[in-house]
Amino acid sequence: MSLREILPGKLGFGTAPLGNMFRAIPDAEAAATVEAAWQQGVRYFDTAPFYGAGLAEERLGEVLSAKPRDEYVLSTKVGRVVLDEHETDVPDFGEKGGLFEHGNPNKVVHEWTAEATERSIEDSLKRLRTDRLDIVWVHDIAQDFHGDAWLQKFEEARTGAFRVLSRLREEGVIGAWGLGVNRTEPIELTLALDEPQPDGFLLAGRYTLLDHEHALQRLLPMAQEQGVGMVVGGPYSSGVLAGGTHFEYRAAPPRIVEKVSRLKALAADHGVSIKAAALQFSLAHPAAAAVVAGATKPSRIAEDQAALNETVPAAFWHRLRAEGLVSPAAPLPNGA
Repeated sequence: MSLREILPGKLGFGTAPLGNMFRAIPDAEAAATVEAAWQQGVRYFDTAPFYGAGLAEERLGEVLSAKPRDEYVLSTKVGRVVLDEHETDVPDFGEKGGLFEHGNPNKVVHEWTAEATERSIEDSLKRLRTDRLDIVWVHDIAQDFHGDAWLQKFEEARTGAFRVLSRLREEGVIGAWGLGVNRTEPIELTLALDEPQPDGFLLAGRYTLLDHEHALQRLLPMAQEQGVGMVVGGPYSSGVLAGGTHFEYRAAPPRIVEKVSRLKALAADHGVSIKAAALQFSLAHPAAAAVVAGATKPSRIAEDQAALNETVPAAFWHRLRAEGLVSPAAPLPNGA
């Protein structure tokens, strides 16, 4: 089943911030944000055990358990298993190392084996208070691994998670599966395999106004050729495109700050909000089935919905291209 057949709309709610990413969020604020997403008509919710060592799943499940299960689509991830024991050392998650220091204290380990995949799904179902998952993403293969190490982990996922998820899809236990990553190489390698294929992929941070060149070169043509859809994660590039200071989970470097300033100035010249530019650009590619934006405040959901529906003049998109702010190969919204 294709992603477009499963997903209920163009805008999804990403729950990484509900895992206390960057800051501790009160439970009431987290619940109010999920409720605001529901009231604004959002019906696709994406989460992961990694987000706060299960905290995001717990918070999401608490709110969604009161909603009709047939009225929303839910995706979570496998590849990082939350253990019962508490972390005593600083966890080594590379570029994501300090993201969830305010999350649950449980230890989280990398593992994409068949056994870990089945355990992860079982644990997620409990935290989410549901009896089924619509989509399962294989999370962050290649993240934090260098040289040949990521290929070893990919092989672990190929013989473990991929085959388990393919079987569960065939059995009707899950609706679809794919990769949820912030690098293009694992998806390209997966699409080249002569094995049961994923239904789609969630690509975080690699198809945004600030970073899209690499995805356009190889991955997206492959995806289109095979009819595999993309969910765009991180459309605001860790927040720097939405008024934040982070890019790639760290303080934005000067070159990014300068590019964002140029984008905002151009948007202001055309009366366009930067959020509208970010969301609509990411959705303009034919492979894009939906975009997932995170939030920790209820007001942000209405902003995202408004940005999605904002009228952006073609002249703005042409200026972006003329000034070299987007790739000439990137499709522009509304055929601009």
